[in-house]
Amino acid sequence: MAAVTTSLADQASSIFADLGYSVSRTDGELRAERKWRVVRVTCSAPSTIPTDGRHRCFVTEMEDAVTTYRRLSVESPSYDWAVLGVDDDGEYAVYRPST
Repeated sequence: MAAVTTSLADQASSIFADLGYSVSRTDGELRAERKWRVVRVTCSAPSTIPTDGRHRCFVTEMEDAVTTYRRLSVESPSYDWAVLGVDDDGEYAVYRPST
């Protein structure tokens, strides 16, 4: 029997929902809302780092997470950000800049 893979958007949506966020899809991204916080969730390693937003999360395959984290660290965007590396088993790791 072949393994069933879940899209990054579906995995991200499930993770944020488990954390108590309301999740909706908008213009190629997810929007995760909880209390006063709105997180724009990009479900891929971005080809260019967005410059807008207040809170952003970049969801990638686990093997791309460290590279994406390093790119963001170098670019040092002005918003709060994190990288979420996910695998097919539903496991994930969070990479955030130290404050």
